[in-house]
Amino acid sequence: MASLTPISQSQSLFNKTRCPPKSLTSPNLGSDFLLKKSSVSIPRMSTRVPMKAAGVVSATTAEKAKKRYPGESKGFVEEMRFVAMKLHTKDQAKEGEKEVKEPQERPVAKWEPTVDGYLKFLVDSKLVYDTLEGIVEKAPFPSYSEFRNTGLERSAKLAKDLEWFKEQGHVIPEPSAPGVTYAEYLKELSEKDPQAFLCHFYNIYFAHSAGGRMIGKKVAEMILDKKELEFYKWDGELSQLLQNVREKLNKVAQSWTREEKNHCLEETEKSFKHSGEILRLILS
Repeated sequence: MASLTPISQSQSLFNKTRCPPKSLTSPNLGSDFLLKKSSVSIPRMSTRVPMKAAGVVSATTAEKAKKRYPGESKGFVEEMRFVAMKLHTKDQAKEGEKEVKEPQERPVAKWEPTVDGYLKFLVDSKLVYDTLEGIVEKAPFPSYSEFRNTGLERSAKLAKDLEWFKEQGHVIPEPSAPGVTYAEYLKELSEKDPQAFLCHFYNIYFAHSAGGRMIGKKVAEMILDKKELEFYKWDGELSQLLQNVREKLNKVAQSWTREEKNHCLEETEKSFKHSGEILRLILS
């Protein structure tokens, strides 16, 4: 084992030591060797991670986190759309992954709608839209006010359609359990959970502008002699109205934490559940 004695002390000690016989002296054991041996120090092992390596680890971790949220680079609405598409069936959307379990999940061409059932659907839908528009107007959270007068509102349009049915001699029913339950849930949610509420807001309006329009057209062909209801008409360019709301939603979501965004996304399934129960009324 190498000596830890300082060099100056080693030299003094060496000078006082009697030299061995010449026959025992080896060129490899001279004073230079001893001096070198006495000056050897044990290197310290560093436990610090090089900055470059730490940066690579950090970047890799961040990259993995990014991969967990499809659509994130395009804005939060794209994340919402991605999650919603997964909850469609293959017949409803090419990205759909849901298996067909309920009657309303079958292709619309296989539906057997009735006028009475369609009226129930329209009445319950109006109650939900009345509730949404009332909440946005009241704005228990300031961010809700961003979504006033977007051009996507449906309540007034539905009122006109129900009036038309009444003029045709149909009795307009009272709201049924699916619509009443959903409206109450939205009210409660809006007072305490803005992220979850805006998840429903997005899915209700955007679903109606896409699949809802297709359903309305098919049902009209089957039971309304192809009459186009006001429910499926918008004042202005629909694509631009939708884009305006996307931008507003993205703006509001910028102030949310990742946990709040995930909470919003997790509410999507409940939105589909409630909307599906109302849609099923068409077949009743």
